[in-house]
Amino acid sequence: MKVIGLVGWSGSGKTTLLVELLPLLRAAGIKVSTMKHAHHYFDVDKPGKDSHRHREAGASEVLLVSSARWVLMHESREEPEPSIESLIERMTPVDLLLIEGFKTHPHPKIEIHRASEGKPLVGQEDSDIIAVASDTLLPNLTLPLLDLNTPKTIADFILAYTGLGESHERAHRICP
Repeated sequence: MKVIGLVGWSGSGKTTLLVELLPLLRAAGIKVSTMKHAHHYFDVDKPGKDSHRHREAGASEVLLVSSARWVLMHESREEPEPSIESLIERMTPVDLLLIEGFKTHPHPKIEIHRASEGKPLVGQEDSDIIAVASDTLLPNLTLPLLDLNTPKTIADFILAYTGLGESHERAHRICP
């Protein structure tokens, strides 16, 4: 499974870009999953629902299933946040895993930079940054500069970088 991260400051447009990339990558015949790191407490469950009651009563994990989807909720309680490697191991293998966040983990990353945010580049100190997607020219940049407003260019870069490009699409047409 190939892994590419999208990193950048809050408000830079990581989620917006990721959502724009998904249909482009899928159209190229790539099976894609995503992982997002949240810096704040979140809950996919609702108070009053049976699954929420199970967790509140002390269940370590609750698996909620319907005909449309399933979700496994794991309560960390006193456990430390799991490693990215252990989380990836839990995921069903796909062609490409796009990771939003986890900016300090060593994996290939595209930095999202928006000039209006007025923030410095993250990639100045991160050798795992493979390109910068920005809405402005960055004259001293030594990495590939991708147009943040042209998601197709970024998708093409990802396909070329991972080797999942044209030959992968052709293989899917030949071998359904």
